[in-house]
Amino acid sequence: MTQGISRRARWVAGGALLACVAAATPAAAATPTVSCTSAKAGLAEKLKKDITSALANRKGTIAVGLYDRTTNTTCTLRSSTAYDSASVVKVTVLATLLWDAQKTGRSLTSREKSLATAMITKSDNTATSTLWKQLGLTKVKGFLAKAGMTQTKPGADGYWGLTQITVTDEQKLMKLLTAKNAVLTDDSRWYVRKLMGDVISSQRWGTPYGAPSDVLVHVKNGWLQRSTHGWRVHSVGTFKGGGHDYVMTVLTHGNSTMNYGITTIQGVAKVIHKDLAAS
Repeated sequence: MTQGISRRARWVAGGALLACVAAATPAAAATPTVSCTSAKAGLAEKLKKDITSALANRKGTIAVGLYDRTTNTTCTLRSSTAYDSASVVKVTVLATLLWDAQKTGRSLTSREKSLATAMITKSDNTATSTLWKQLGLTKVKGFLAKAGMTQTKPGADGYWGLTQITVTDEQKLMKLLTAKNAVLTDDSRWYVRKLMGDVISSQRWGTPYGAPSDVLVHVKNGWLQRSTHGWRVHSVGTFKGGGHDYVMTVLTHGNSTMNYGITTIQGVAKVIHKDLAAS
């Protein structure tokens, strides 16, 4: 179309058609850029530069969230872009289970503990489906509302892996797990973090990559291939130690392979851990 217009434009005196075309064609959307703020001098600029550089040659659509309580540092990229959740929604499932149990003051049953452990530490899908069905959408939506996770839309018809998530909401959840709040009790928060800390070694990739050895790591990852947007590969984590207390979310789709997505996430995580450790 543009080729045809440009040929014809040469024949229009004064470029009137060109002006008309320019007015009618919406400007291309600007590529989202990394945004960082920090109470620590120079840290925001360093993180923005290094995260941008880490993503410079990576394909796919990548969203990033970082929050460090110690230095009041926040970084975001595509914070409200929606992604199919894949298995990172399992943290929300567990949080919902605990929140619901809290309301009646009951402890989880041994069966629920067994399902929760398999769901988080091994990313067991059958266990997740069992708990998702037990809870039902009403309870899941109830937890999301209580947690202020207004951008998260639970998957329909039992398809929990197609829940729509954003960096904004995943970061809200990670913050709930790491500080006292009115949604989850201290015991509930500890239990989620414990299971995220016990994830099997083959699934400890992603946001923990490059974390200093003195930093305590809790992680949950997700991966899913579909006909559109290729592989979704996500990682959420909480990190404490080395003078910092931070949470991180990296969501991606449009990856050619699962490993490509993992490499993208780890490139971001590595510079974030490095920059915080040096601050």
